[in-house]
Amino acid sequence: MSQFVSALIASGTILIVILATDIGRRKITTMRMLRSVIAVAVIIAIFVHSFPHQGNDLSLQLVGVGVGVICGLVAGALLPAFRDEDGGFSTVGGIGYALVWIVLSAGRVSFAYGADHWFTADLVRFSIDYKISGSASYANTFVFMSLAMVLTRTAVLLAKMRRLRAERPAAAEVGAGAGAGATR
Repeated sequence: MSQFVSALIASGTILIVILATDIGRRKITTMRMLRSVIAVAVIIAIFVHSFPHQGNDLSLQLVGVGVGVICGLVAGALLPAFRDEDGGFSTVGGIGYALVWIVLSAGRVSFAYGADHWFTADLVRFSIDYKISGSASYANTFVFMSLAMVLTRTAVLLAKMRRLRAERPAAAEVGAGAGAGATR
């Protein structure tokens, strides 16, 4: 399977799972958060066959993780969370959130296609100059970037849930204090 087809399958799968679970108004559930993490874990199991660590391979893969964390923070910031009337938690994923995932997925697929068709010689030269061992390093970088992005988005959702849980008792106390003061 070519690097392009692998990138297309991996990026497409992650994109579909993320958009299906996050676009529109959605309840925050454990299964919702786990679904995207499970999808990335399956992608890793299918597409990561080795862990190159010669030369600058590890550095490249760590850059992918760093970019994934930053993009996950951006995506998480574009996914507002709120408390429902029933006491549960929901998010509303809009166009900005979707665009972050779409642009990054398209970028990964475009890079894989370009590596095979547009800038093969330049990528080989870059790999030699910067001691990148080969296509497995680039493929792993994008898979690890996806994993970091999904995990960071999940961590942001968990942090938002904790913040919302903490706000409710504080709001109840303020309301009780205001009511008591008003009757005096």
